[in-house]
Amino acid sequence: MAITQAMVTSFKVGVLDGTFDFSSGTSQVFKIALFTSAATLDATTTAYSATNEASGTGYVAGGNTLTISTNPTSTGTTAFLDFADTTWASSTITARGALIYLADGATNPAVAVLDFGSDKTSSAGDFTIVFPAADASNAIIRIA
Repeated sequence: MAITQAMVTSFKVGVLDGTFDFSSGTSQVFKIALFTSAATLDATTTAYSATNEASGTGYVAGGNTLTISTNPTSTGTTAFLDFADTTWASSTITARGALIYLADGATNPAVAVLDFGSDKTSSAGDFTIVFPAADASNAIIRIA
């Protein structure tokens, strides 16, 4: 099994067909779920599934709800957006990667796969995902 960081292909199609709406005031809810090293996540991942999802104290299946911290904008020829950092407080979790997805209650389409590079663990402490700087070179969601 492997987790490979990628903006998933189905997300790219969803941006063009209107599935995803990152604009201010949207009613869409984006979430981030954590996964173990047994998961297979990559550019071909199309939707959230609980298969090989992390578990532990302080973690709820489906993950955390994300807050858009930088609305879609652009610099030069690159459009981007960013999410606020998210934390599972007082948790005991081991995760190898994560999936950002649209929690629509039906198909839960995937947005991006995050590869942590190795297992990351919290033990009765905070498990925090710190998103990169919100700019054209680093933002977690970038279209160049």
